[in-house]
Amino acid sequence: MSADSTADPAGEPLLLDGALPEFGFSRLECVALAAAPPVAYEAARGLDLLTIHSPLVNAAMSARGLPERLRGRSMPTPPSLRVADLFDTTGEAWEGQPWVALGENPGRELVFGAVGKPWRASIEWRRVEPEHFTSFDEAGWAKMAAAFVVHPYGTQRSLLTYEARTACTDPASTARFGRYWTLVSPGVGVVLRGALRAVKAAAEQGSRPAGARDGDA
Repeated sequence: MSADSTADPAGEPLLLDGALPEFGFSRLECVALAAAPPVAYEAARGLDLLTIHSPLVNAAMSARGLPERLRGRSMPTPPSLRVADLFDTTGEAWEGQPWVALGENPGRELVFGAVGKPWRASIEWRRVEPEHFTSFDEAGWAKMAAAFVVHPYGTQRSLLTYEARTACTDPASTARFGRYWTLVSPGVGVVLRGALRAVKAAAEQGSRPAGARDGDA
């Protein structure tokens, strides 16, 4: 599948195209927001991924603490995992976290990704630093990238897209992921739409005039 199919209407390249230009599996969802693009973008950046009940995010957070648990110590799950945390938090706070920030175009696009074997009953993760994500080609893995992109829609509205792409590093992993994707693709759509609804609610709440009530024009 070519990245050309998701070219931005304005013609500006997507950071997602640079992070994962070739991919075999994808899902894209979109929502219209009654909020200006800057408000929509900040709402997407503030989304808490742990409230969306994504199996991949939940599995990643569980795997993050596994080495410590094997050594008899515990690593508590953080109370939240905002999209912004992937871009703003560094150091020991993210030790063992497979999801990494792959690029940010402020006000427009947020891209993040991970490398793993999601077809396994207990997902195996491989920490790959952002600068090596695109070129990573070790056999047996799936590279997963996702992006929020904000598009202007009129003068005070926005369109927000949430796209998830996966590229596998060899034919055997592609076949394994393909069987897995057949089962989970509808659920992935549910997760993406749930995230978009949460961002929409936050953005539109932030755009309401002070003192406005539900049902006000």
